[in-house]
This record gives sequence, structure tokens and C-alpha cells, in this order.
Amino acid sequence: MIRKNIDVMNKVDEILNEELEEKANETKKPVEEPKIIPHKKYTSPVMVYALGGLGEVGKNTYCVENDNDLIIIDAGVRFPEDELVGVDYVIPSYKHLKDVNQKIRALFITHGHEDHIGAVPFLIKSVNVPVIYAPKLACALIRQKILDQKIKTSVKLVEYNDTSVVTAGSFKVSFFRVTHSIPDSYGICIDTTEGRIVTTGDFKIDLTPVGPDIELHRISTMGEEGVDLLLADSTNAEKEGWTPSEKNVLNAINDIFDRAHGRLIISTFSSNVSRIQQILDCALKHDRKCIIVGRSMVTAVDCARKFGYIRFPDSYFKDVSDLKTLKDSEILILCTGSQGEAMAALNRIANGTFKGISVSFGDTVVFSSSPIPGNGASIAKVVNQLTRMGANVITNQIIKDIHSSGHPSRLELKMNLKLFKPKYFMPAHGEYHMLKLHGDIAKELGMPDDHVFILANGDTLILKDHKVTQGERLQAEDVYIDGYDINGVSTAVIRDRKILHDDGMVSVLVLLDSKNSRLISPPRVNTVGFVSYGKYENHLTRHAATMVEEGLNELFNSKHVTFNDIKNTVRSIVSKYYFRKTQRNPMIIPLVLDKRENLPAARKK
Repeated sequence: MIRKNIDVMNKVDEILNEELEEKANETKKPVEEPKIIPHKKYTSPVMVYALGGLGEVGKNTYCVENDNDLIIIDAGVRFPEDELVGVDYVIPSYKHLKDVNQKIRALFITHGHEDHIGAVPFLIKSVNVPVIYAPKLACALIRQKILDQKIKTSVKLVEYNDTSVVTAGSFKVSFFRVTHSIPDSYGICIDTTEGRIVTTGDFKIDLTPVGPDIELHRISTMGEEGVDLLLADSTNAEKEGWTPSEKNVLNAINDIFDRAHGRLIISTFSSNVSRIQQILDCALKHDRKCIIVGRSMVTAVDCARKFGYIRFPDSYFKDVSDLKTLKDSEILILCTGSQGEAMAALNRIANGTFKGISVSFGDTVVFSSSPIPGNGASIAKVVNQLTRMGANVITNQIIKDIHSSGHPSRLELKMNLKLFKPKYFMPAHGEYHMLKLHGDIAKELGMPDDHVFILANGDTLILKDHKVTQGERLQAEDVYIDGYDINGVSTAVIRDRKILHDDGMVSVLVLLDSKNSRLISPPRVNTVGFVSYGKYENHLTRHAATMVEEGLNELFNSKHVTFNDIKNTVRSIVSKYYFRKTQRNPMIIPLVLDKRENLPAARKK
């Protein structure tokens, strides 16, 4: 067995070395150095606030602003809950940024996850952002987004690293490397005339990472120099102990490969590059060819391979069309859909609508991720469907080590606070209870209550002369994106969709002779997506029609009637009747048609 493993690893090294040699000979495009803008000596209070990321997981958008300058840190999306029917993304309202557009100096990106870069296309179409500074991998992903959406923009994309220093207006910005579930993750330090602000971005303190170490020495140095305000990731503030290292996952994944005798289908976040590399390492060790499905997975793997973050032989990548020529034991399908998303590859495979791939008895399907809050029901639906089709489904609830979070647990949060030693603290990126727990940790370590700020999106902090106080509130509403329309869907439309989703619709057709104030025929009531009571349903519609007829005849006899009076009467009668009978509130749509010869007069009126 030992000899076999040595032979396999020698084979792996041989294939990889050949490919690396070929790629080393290719002409490499030089990395453009960040442009240093002359520093402006200008003094004014500095305002810090979030347009997204507080009271929620996702939609991270933080701003630092003074009288002359404004910089934005991250521009993320939040994925919609099930009740947001037809919504693709939730993004922040950019109304305030539009009002102060002339102040915007730059957008800084901490890393390439969707909840930090997903809204970049919507942001740059809404306001003028002169330049975006981002790590190498995030830069590549943003370029692809702009290309995919065919956005014509003059925004400049500039790569930064841990040695870069950028001056944007009166702000001096530097970067420190952190460990997370995607390469090229950074925290950001902003030096202002009023004091120093630091945001960790998403991080965890992984002492055996897959990739470079977190720069604890830089963090400690900043703490010794003095940090006035710290913003830190709160996503795992409710979890005790220490977040397991990403390397712990490797043994669990390897064990799954050992036990899977048929096809292996693994779903994870497309942006979790470290996890993808571990899966591919196991595939190579077990001589499995990899088929990648799902647009975001294909894009992420292509970008990561281009910059050397994923190493895997070209000859081991196959297409869906190659499935027929491969043995089941030689196949790995790596796909999107670990959160049960309706249009993701895994959901379509489970429903039998993905061309060329279907689940059969003997397949092993692995969810190598933890559910994002609100996605549990969607994931359970996909798991049940896959199980019905004969697959052996493995989730993180069954084998705990097939996923390791990229966020810090309580001991890491304590260590982070001890190293930074901030004077003031603003927990960031998390639902309210996560922010509150993170704030309690800071107080437990000795920080005064009035130096810890548990804020909501739109709340502001004012930094002046190294002291922080709470300021006035800004507008920070949600915008619901349906497709690529940056105007979003109004709250009223979302409310209507929810009513249709939960309670259905009742339409009432009224044929009217407005000249003589009478009904031409009895009203007709129809229900759509409302309720099914068999024969009793016909009774409900007939009774509702009778009540509408009686109500309208009474209305015609009482006063001069307008079309709005008729519609309001119909809505009132039908909604009260159906709620009394079914305890539901369907959407009521009155359709009032006037007699043909009355139409010109009615229009004039």
C-alpha cells in the first residue's frame, strides 16, 4: 500500500511539473502598481457607517467619509430568502452615495466572495467610482463580472498586496493579509487626520492554513501603534472555542473518496478556492477525472488556475460529454448548489433538468458547506430529492469535518481584540445577535460599555481627535434586484409577490352599464393559486359573486358612483368574505368593464 501511494504521488508530481514548466514559459502580463495619489492635508471629522452588513449576513458595504472625501470598503450582495419571490439579489440603496458622488475617491475590496464583490456591477452603474483597489483574485473575478454584464465603464481596476500603500484624498490606506476560505484575503487600515480605523474583513486565525499565514505580527504592530476604531467580522460570535483549520477537512474528504465506489458529486461554494484545491488533490490521488458544472464554479476555477491558486492537470479535466466514456469510479463532478439555490447546477441535477447529468443509484453526493441562515429548507428539499433518486447524500450535519468555516469563533475574536487593542469597537458583518455577542466579548475583555457600538445599517459613528461618538442616521434601505435592473423591485411589488405566493389571487369581473348605473350581468369570480376545496370551492365563488352583486346594487342606489367606488366595494366585500371563510388574504383584482356605447363618455369623465 505504501509503495502504491508513493507511485501515485510521483505520478502527480510528474504531471504537475510538466504543466508548470509549460506555463512558466508563457509570457506573463506585468502587475500594474497602485497609483499613489498625493496626500491632502485636510482636517474634518470622519464619519464611519455601513450601507450593508449590519444585522444580516451578506451585503457588506462600509464607508469612511469626511467633508471632502469618501472611500467605500466592499460592495456585496445578500442572497434572498425564500419569501423574496423572484428576487435574485438584495443590495444596499446607493442614494446617499449618489448625493455625495463628487466625494468618492475609491472602492477597496477585502476579498473575492460574493457578499463583498457581488454588487460591484450595480454600484459602478449607479455612481462614479474612479478606481477599484482589490487583491489579485478578486480583481480577476470583478473583471469577469463586468465582462459578463457587458458594462461600459471607465473605472480603473488596480491590484494591491500586503506591501501596497494607497492615498485616496485625505485617507492613507494600507493592507494586511488574513486567512479566510478564499486566497488573497485582506484586512484594511485607514489612517485619517482624526485617527486610525481598521477593518478585519472576513477572517479566521488559522495557524495551519492552506496558503499564506495571517500576518499576526502586523496586527500586533498596529495595536501597539494605536487603533482608534476597529470593525471586525462577527459571523461566528456564537460559536465557542476555535474554528477548525481548513487542513482538518482534508482527511474527511479523503475518507469520502476512499468509500465512494460510484460517481462522486461534490457541491461547495464556488469562491471557496482552498476547498476546491483539496477536493482536486483527492481526485488526483484517487485517479478521478473532474467535470466542473455551474457557471460561477467554472469562472472561479478558471480565474484561480490562471493565477496559480489551483493546481490540477489539464488532462484530468473533462466535459459532460465525456461521462459516457468514463467508468463511474473514475468520475468526480464538482458543482454549485450547496445552498439549495433553485437555478444552481445541483438543484437542476436533482430535478433531472441538467442536460447530460442525472443522479442514479450508487452515486455519492456531498454538501461540503454549512447552510447560510435562511437556506435550510431549500437545502433539505434538494437532499430529499437526491435521496429519492438513490444517491448516498453526505452533509456537514452527518460528517462534521467536511466543512470548516472561514470565520472566527469566540477564542479567535478575543485574540483579535487583544492584539489590536482598539479604543473603540464596532462589531461588523453579522445578524444582530452575532453583533451583540461580539460586543459582549469586547466588554468582557475590559472595554467600557460606551466604547462598544452595536449599530444598524445607516447608523453613523463620528471620529474626531481620536474620540468616537454616534452621529445621525443615513438612509440605508434594501434594494431587491430582479435580473440586472439596477433600479430594483419596489417594496410594494415584493409585498404583492408574497401575497400571491402565500394566499393567491381572486379576480372579479364586473360588466357595467355606467350610464344607467346598473349591472349588465352578475359578477364573475375566479381564483388563481388560492385554495382548493373541491365542490366547496365552487360554493365559495358563487357566494362571493352574489355578495358582490348585492353590494354593488346597494351602492348604485345610494349615491353617484365612480369607478374607484366600484373597485373599492368589490375589494372590501371579497377580501372580508374569503378571510372569514378561509383565514387567507388573497390579492383581489377587480376588473370593471363598461358598456361599449358608454366608453367615450366614461373616458371623458
